Amino acid sequence: MKLAALILTAAALAGCSSMGDAGPGHSGGVATYDDLKTATAACTAKGGHLRLHKNGDAQYLEDYACEKDK
Repeated sequence: MKLAALILTAAALAGCSSMGDAGPGHSGGVATYDDLKTATAACTAKGGHLRLHKNGDAQYLEDYACEKDK
């Protein structure tokens, strides 16, 4: 079941431009540990790393983006 959730999260993140935002997650946009862990794993699987936007608020999942590793 965790693999299915990871695949769905990865698919959702893949639809965003320039590696994309982390998305709303399961907690109404609040960056919970579990949502950040899932978003980080999905981003890493795509060859990137999860990073907080400049001037972003760390408590909101939408303020994170998956950036491609160089």
